[in-house]
Amino acid sequence: MSVKIRLQRHGSKKRPFYFIVVANTTAPRDGKFIEKLGTYNPLTVPATIRMNRERSLHWLHKGAEPTNTCRRILSFKGVLFLKHLMRGVSLGLFDEATAMEKFELWNTEHETLVARREEAHRKHKADKRHDTMRESVRRVEEKNAERAIAVAAAAETATDGEENQEG
Repeated sequence: MSVKIRLQRHGSKKRPFYFIVVANTTAPRDGKFIEKLGTYNPLTVPATIRMNRERSLHWLHKGAEPTNTCRRILSFKGVLFLKHLMRGVSLGLFDEATAMEKFELWNTEHETLVARREEAHRKHKADKRHDTMRESVRRVEEKNAERAIAVAAAAETATDGEENQEG
């Protein structure tokens, strides 16, 4: 029995939401699975991923093969890096405390990077909204100025017409 770590789609039409599961390769995509490892929501920026690292690492050590998308998700969450570090521990290159220290250092840097991306996206969205509002305000002011000019011209024409009639 060959096992894969893959995505199981949930959510409504055009609103995808995925479970990250360990499943038999012969099982249908949204069908029977062995264990649920986490969730993945691609609609948020950055994508929201909740995952049990220990269980994911356990299944990778047992030989579960991740799909391409799941490999990227596991890499993003640091599970593949942790597997790499644990391989170094098993080969005797360094001890487990050093491996966990390296992983914690990577994890803090990664979290700051994700927070920076999220803040940049939030700022970009606010700037875009502000620019759109500024553009619509400019258009309204232009229309109001055109109306004021038209009203002033009509009033001037009316006063010129009255002076010509009196004279």
